[in-house]
Amino acid sequence: MQEYYKLQNHLLLTTLVMAAVIFSSVWAVYSLNIALNYLIGACTGVVYLRMLARNVEQLGREKGRIGNTRLVLLVGLILIASRWNQLQIMPIFLGFLTYKAAVILYMLRTSILPSQG
Repeated sequence: MQEYYKLQNHLLLTTLVMAAVIFSSVWAVYSLNIALNYLIGACTGVVYLRMLARNVEQLGREKGRIGNTRLVLLVGLILIASRWNQLQIMPIFLGFLTYKAAVILYMLRTSILPSQG
């Protein structure tokens, strides 16, 4: 379990660092409004990653399956963004996917440099 917690913390930290870098880059290139939309999606992605980690952690202790109730978080956010004029769907969705980029980055790093995994 110690390795799992280390991986979990690493993915969260990587996601937060990537979100901060991308947020400031989007703000510099586009506008603060689009950057804040991205940040809303990235924060939702971090919450989703925490919920996923909690479900995976419980998988070993409890009998049962991992539920898909986490997806309600994303669907709800997209529905709110589609109804509210100040929010834009694309930056929010791309912000949400930041956690996936952190997972891919970790996978590539451990595949190329397995001794540093």
